[in-house]
Amino acid sequence: MAENTILEAVARDASGKGAARAARREGLVPGVIYGGNAEPQSISVKFNELLKLLKAGKFLSTLMNVKVDGKDNKVICRAVQRDIVKDLPTHVDFLRLSDRSRINLYIPVVFENEETCPGIKKGGTLIVVRSEVELKVTANNIPDQLVVDLAEFEIGDTITISDITLPEGTRPMITGRDFVIANIQAPGGLSTEDEDEDGETEVIEQTDDTVMND
Repeated sequence: MAENTILEAVARDASGKGAARAARREGLVPGVIYGGNAEPQSISVKFNELLKLLKAGKFLSTLMNVKVDGKDNKVICRAVQRDIVKDLPTHVDFLRLSDRSRINLYIPVVFENEETCPGIKKGGTLIVVRSEVELKVTANNIPDQLVVDLAEFEIGDTITISDITLPEGTRPMITGRDFVIANIQAPGGLSTEDEDEDGETEVIEQTDDTVMND
C-alpha cells in the first residue's frame, strides 16, 4: 500500500476575506476540506510546506493525509487558487475520501533483475518510455509501485502495460491500446520496430470526474 503524503494543518474558526488575509499575513494559506458526508472544515496550512508539494508536481493527483490539529483526513486536492501576478497559492480545496472512493493517481514503475536480463547482458540498453503510469485506483488499495521483471526480456523486446500485474480493482487511465512502458534497445542505439507511434506524449487534464465514489 502506498503511504499518503502528509500535510499538517490547523482548524480555522473564522471565515471570509478578512480571516483569509490574516492567515496569509501569518505565512499560512487558507483552505477547506469538504465532502465525505461531513461538514466542510476551514483550515490553514503552512505556505512553505504547500509550495514545496506544489513544486514536486502532480499535486492534483496525489493522495494526501491532511492532519488537522492531529486528526487524519484522507483527501485529494480539487483546486488551488493562485495570485494572478505572483502565481503563488492563496487558497486550497481538498475533497475527503472514503475507502471506496476511486481516484486517479500516478504510480511509479520500477524494474527488477536488470543484472540478469538476457537482453542487457548481451549489450542491450533498457529504454524507459514511462517511469510512471496513471491508474484509477481504490483509495484503500493503492500500490506503492508497479514492478517490471526483466528476467526474460531479450534485445528488441518491448515491455507494455499488459506485462505488469495490476492490483485488483485497478485499471490504466489510457484505454484501448497496450501502451509501451519500456524496451530493450539493440547495441549501438539502433531503433526497434516497436517504438510507440506517438512517443507516448500526452497532456492530462484535471476534470470533475477524477474522483468517483462507488
